[in-house]
Amino acid sequence: REVTMAATGTIHLRFFARYAEFVGREEAVLAVALPATVGDVVRRVRDELPGGRGIPERPLAALNLTHVKLDASVQDGDEVAFLPPLAGG
Repeated sequence: REVTMAATGTIHLRFFARYAEFVGREEAVLAVALPATVGDVVRRVRDELPGGRGIPERPLAALNLTHVKLDASVQDGDEVAFLPPLAGG
């Protein structure tokens, strides 16, 4: 009888501007159960990192330097960046 182990992936997180201030760092690493989406990563960050609640439920996010929607899939080794809205001027 086989036991199926859930796959886990290591996601590299980057926080910019206000978001880095909220969580007190610019970079972090998060282990997630795969398959997972950017939205799953956002929920975990909001729930688990000190100050994470300062990040909105639907932030602008980039996956491996490309802007993505929250339903984009993440893989082991991916980078998710949290981008606060920029003030125009």
